[in-house]
Amino acid sequence: MSEVVTGDAVVVEVRIAQMPSRAVAIIIDMAVQLTVLVGAYALLGAFAVISDTAMLTAVMIALVVLVMVGYPVLFESFSRGRSLGKLALGLRVVSDDGSPERFRQALFRGLAGVVEFWLLYGAPALISSLVSQRGKRLGDIFAGTIVISERAPRDRGQLIVMPPPLASWAARLELSQLPDEVVQAARQYLSRWHDLSPQVQHEMGVRIATQVAASVSPAAPPGVPPHAYLSAVLAERRRREETRLAQRAGATSANGVPRPGPYQTPQPGPYQGPYAQPRPPAPAPEPPKATPGGFAPPQ
Repeated sequence: MSEVVTGDAVVVEVRIAQMPSRAVAIIIDMAVQLTVLVGAYALLGAFAVISDTAMLTAVMIALVVLVMVGYPVLFESFSRGRSLGKLALGLRVVSDDGSPERFRQALFRGLAGVVEFWLLYGAPALISSLVSQRGKRLGDIFAGTIVISERAPRDRGQLIVMPPPLASWAARLELSQLPDEVVQAARQYLSRWHDLSPQVQHEMGVRIATQVAASVSPAAPPGVPPHAYLSAVLAERRRREETRLAQRAGATSANGVPRPGPYQTPQPGPYQGPYAQPRPPAPAPEPPKATPGGFAPPQ
């Protein structure tokens, strides 16, 4: 873990990508580049008989530059810091302040990568990554970037769970006025809770919990931390949605015919099968008896 100070002077903890994952991502990218080069050379060789030699050489040089430099620059610029290898390993290139990678930074990284990996076989990148505390290669040092890992460790578990002391309180919540954008913000906060510094955990949690409390009632018990409050609200909301979906799925049978409700008396049709007994006719209602006052009892 490493701390990053954003442009708003907020300290955010990020997970620096480890050397093995970065190496595998680089191998994937280089394999893609070599595949594109071999395919392009095969196509150019097929037209070498009808093409000028000087033009063919110029096209090959331009193709090498485009694949070696243009591939990482274009991918990292349009995918916000991710090439195919980084996308497969869950890595991303960001600026030193945590902002998305810019085109200028991607260009510096791409040009330095040609020297580091293709000309010097990755030796400068390996030495620089081992010396740097953040695992920076020369391209990262020149561009002012770092490579982070976006995949959370698997031992964290599910953060949106119901705290047992808040279960009875959450069951009485009124959640119909809770906006979806506030729910999404609370869910993202809980998913990144371990990556935030303690100060940011508290400040951001209080701000989001205040927005949630404005649309939720009754108020939380005193002394509840913001992350526990948000986790209880989201867990209760998810439980009610799952219950609603289960009831909706159980309201119809497999063939889509509505099932009778728990208080619904099935109405028999005119045909009761070949072995049904005929029903006796219903007795006629007796006329109301007169009372001494001349008023009939209510029917």
